Amino acid sequence: MTISVIQAILIGLLYYLGINGTPWTTLLGSTILQKPLVSGVLVGCILGDPVQGAIIGAAIQLPFIAAGGAPPTDPGLAGTLGTALAMAAGVKPEAAIAMAVPIGLLGTIIWVLHMTIDVFFVHMIDKAADEGNMKKAEFLHIVPPQIVALLLGAIPVALGCYFGSGVVTKIITLLDGTPLRTLEVIGGILPAIGIAMNLRA
Repeated sequence: MTISVIQAILIGLLYYLGINGTPWTTLLGSTILQKPLVSGVLVGCILGDPVQGAIIGAAIQLPFIAAGGAPPTDPGLAGTLGTALAMAAGVKPEAAIAMAVPIGLLGTIIWVLHMTIDVFFVHMIDKAADEGNMKKAEFLHIVPPQIVALLLGAIPVALGCYFGSGVVTKIITLLDGTPLRTLEVIGGILPAIGIAMNLRA
């Protein structure tokens, strides 16, 4: 399966809408779009196969089940980009998990970069508040951080979907046989680890 430019852009926007801290997360129900099960279904709709998107999204969801605290990776990126690349490569859900978990780790880099840039806006808000200019403070609180989140979220995911689908398909073809079966076994173990951590908590 190939991912078109429009599909890649839509998947990038879907990831942005699920980023924690955007106004849309409140409107749409507290980061529900960040859940791999939900984002997997929506990615599947974008790619024309919502059932397969749901199957892969549900598989990716399992390692990200956590009780209390925050997972050390980004489930939104794993759910959107992971599902898209897995569908493009035509892999089994177990292999999709093994692909998605490292992708989720990359999401922490995006998040740290996003928060680092947002620090500059906080100082600008403080200055506007000292001047008594609350309209400027409100603007700086909402608009620039959302533009940064959109640029740091949607663009890398869209590029990853569009250019990465062919690369992932070639890699999966090269790994056919024992390496791919190994990935599937690892992918089968990761949900058990996620559930065990949940039970331990």
